Amino acid sequence: MKLFKRKLNQNEKLLKNIERYEQEKKTKQQESKVHGQKPVKQTRRKLMNDKLHYAPDNASLIIRIFLEEIEAKYTCNLIDRKQNNQKDPNYLALNPNGLIPVLETNDGPIFETAAILLWLADQHKCNFPEIENNKRAYGLKWLFFLSNTVHSSLRILFYSEKYIGTNSNKDFLKNINSQMKNHLTLLNLEVGDKIYFLCNTPSILDIYLCVMLRWMKLYPINNTDWFLLERYENLKRICQNLEIRPSVGIAAKAEGLGQTIFSNPSYAKPPIGSAT
Repeated sequence: MKLFKRKLNQNEKLLKNIERYEQEKKTKQQESKVHGQKPVKQTRRKLMNDKLHYAPDNASLIIRIFLEEIEAKYTCNLIDRKQNNQKDPNYLALNPNGLIPVLETNDGPIFETAAILLWLADQHKCNFPEIENNKRAYGLKWLFFLSNTVHSSLRILFYSEKYIGTNSNKDFLKNINSQMKNHLTLLNLEVGDKIYFLCNTPSILDIYLCVMLRWMKLYPINNTDWFLLERYENLKRICQNLEIRPSVGIAAKAEGLGQTIFSNPSYAKPPIGSAT
């Protein structure tokens, strides 16, 4: 009987999430006129068949979630970091920096997370203000703040030995931690009481931000005490709103990330490949 009730509650929760998702789709179409975003044309989705080169719980996760969010047609190719596949000549031909992700498209391979997000949003004409919309400048400055400032600082924290040597300067890392707190405080204030960063539906900003917030909780293993999501209630709200969307659920299942992948994340247990 208890098992039956538990399954019933799970089904009710799933139905509520689906209803909420459908309602948000309607809201998204209504808001498209305001934000200069047009609904994705089904014919274009079918024509596009991009290939995402990914590793579990890497920056490619950001791209995978967005591809699922816009219901794009795409395939995946695992880049096994334990086998150092990112340094393979075939992969370096796509991205000479040997970094993940790469999205192979009809326009050629694209690397750099922000570049891929922006290209996809422009191609599908959704989830980000279009060129003629005056809100685009606002979106662009925060997109590149996330990319050039927040993500860059995270890379130093995650791979300090590559940037400051094996004898890592603790004071230097503390300074980076302090800067990160300032960045998050700024973002928290900017979001305010909005449901998502730009409007009432997720944009590429929300996906990029939430995945990085996930990483802050988990990595590096010996330097996460500085971060507490509860200090940034507006960012936490976005995380909770985003993680229940079907697009996130599909990506999380594919990469073994669990359920509350942003608000209360756990380490990846991917069915194939390695997160580190």
